[in-house]
Amino acid sequence: MNKKMTILLLLISTIGFAQYGRRDSNMIGVTLGLNQFSVSTSDFEAKPGTGWNVGLSMRGNFYNDWDALYGIQFSEYNFKVATLNQTLQDRETNFKLPCANITFQLSYKLIENHLSFEFGPMVQINGKLQVEKTEEDNLIIGDEETTAKDMTNISHVSFYPLVGVTAGVRNVRLNVSYQYGINNILGKNDAGYSGHASVINGNIIFYF
Repeated sequence: MNKKMTILLLLISTIGFAQYGRRDSNMIGVTLGLNQFSVSTSDFEAKPGTGWNVGLSMRGNFYNDWDALYGIQFSEYNFKVATLNQTLQDRETNFKLPCANITFQLSYKLIENHLSFEFGPMVQINGKLQVEKTEEDNLIIGDEETTAKDMTNISHVSFYPLVGVTAGVRNVRLNVSYQYGINNILGKNDAGYSGHASVINGNIIFYF
């Protein structure tokens, strides 16, 4: 997966720099930020966790007061699940999900270079959930026949509608967005669980 993501990043970079040469208000964006990831499910007790985002994007003129944005964002998501450890004590087991997110969005410019509203699809590509070796055998509360390790195999592709608001000055802007997964992100796990992911992002974007 890492090789594929590297190729995608290089492709977006190449296209971005090519369009930047036109000087038609197109801008390259470098994104840094934090996220809060949640899993909505009735199969176990889950709590949101905080992770990070880093990415590269391209913003350009589309039509009248509309811009188009496309880019790739690498993220690490975290969430906690209520479990029992080997001595049957309550333990919140943390699950990590490294992933790459590819997006295309339309942006309505409320105030040129200062305030805009974005929406569009995002596709997430990821591997398995990661859990600490020492916590792999923790038991899921409410389903004590299932261990944390049994949950790690999940859907490798997820689809999110995304909405957000961006505010700031021409070259530095704050973006807050929300995305909700429309497919069952837990679809491939051995326990037969189902659930939908949601993410709140707070990013700083530096435009060049």
